[in-house]
Amino acid sequence: MTTSDPAPGAFADVTVAAEFDGGDMDCGSGLLLLLTRHLRAIDLGEVLAVDTAESSVPPDLADWARLAGHEIVGSKASSAKGPWRVLVRRVRDGGATTREVFTGGEKTPLGRRLWLYSNFHCNLACSYCCAASSPTADARLMPVEVAIEATRQFAQLGGGEVLVTGGEPFLHPEIGALLRGVSERLPTTVLTNAMVFGRGARRDALDSLDREWVTLQISLDSAGPQIHDRHRGERSHAKALTGIGEARALGFRVRVAATLYEEETAAVAALHALLDSWDIPMVDRIIRPVAEQGFAEQGQHVGVDTLEPEPTLTADGVWWHPVAVTDATCRVAETPLPVSDALGTFREIVAVQDAARSEGRRTVFRCA
Repeated sequence: MTTSDPAPGAFADVTVAAEFDGGDMDCGSGLLLLLTRHLRAIDLGEVLAVDTAESSVPPDLADWARLAGHEIVGSKASSAKGPWRVLVRRVRDGGATTREVFTGGEKTPLGRRLWLYSNFHCNLACSYCCAASSPTADARLMPVEVAIEATRQFAQLGGGEVLVTGGEPFLHPEIGALLRGVSERLPTTVLTNAMVFGRGARRDALDSLDREWVTLQISLDSAGPQIHDRHRGERSHAKALTGIGEARALGFRVRVAATLYEEETAAVAALHALLDSWDIPMVDRIIRPVAEQGFAEQGQHVGVDTLEPEPTLTADGVWWHPVAVTDATCRVAETPLPVSDALGTFREIVAVQDAARSEGRRTVFRCA
């Protein structure tokens, strides 16, 4: 399907409410997410002007508009090589979806769970960290009141659970208050390397959590230290084992998550044997691939078109998925609140994706 140039003077008769420069992005590299964000910022009936240097965008936007229920007012190129300008009228308000997100062993409707990045600094600098976390990273602390309010709003919208990640969450100076406030409203899983909550205020924060409502998901890449320490640092494996033992002794439900490159998956059998010896059930074991994000220079390529939506809040915005918080094309909103606005954007994009596919697709990544 292609667009045709408008009649002479047609653009002059159209009032443009806002403009969006898509640069050289195409519809498979995050453009549709950014377009949806800008379109939702104008009123029904108003027109968004989309400028693009990519020749595939005007015809692709015609198909997108048909699926999304919006209207292409016109399209033209200023020269044989572009850039092109496409005028899009916002016709529909929101989108509906029945998409289910595959999480391994169960399927979760979009909006069932919410991710919160409590912070971005970490005691480790894992070689494949998708969030580019390290001891020197900007902390980007999630304010406690924002985390609690986001959880309250999400619960009112029908959300079922919250996952708190980082960075290392237990480096957040108010992690106890944050986790107590979040877990009072919804069941909460904390992703941690289990290396820093052994004593002092962090141990007090851990002790203060409700075991019925808080689960600890602890990173352990291998049964022995070789693979784990290669990516996470010398002696980190031994410290992770100590942390797992402490968490279990304190009565927490413990999930164990391994992140592996494809060539390292031969180590999975030994890891399962270790977890068998601890009586960790299969539902609490996660084996996930490395994403080519953050510090990882290789791994699976991910983006809006290959990741199932997992709404993810940071102190400075909302993202499509927790492994993509260093990818500007996966940013859904500039601020974490209100949650309903971000979920509206998710639903519009998913509705178009579903309409464009005769079959749903399973998520590339299983983070929890």
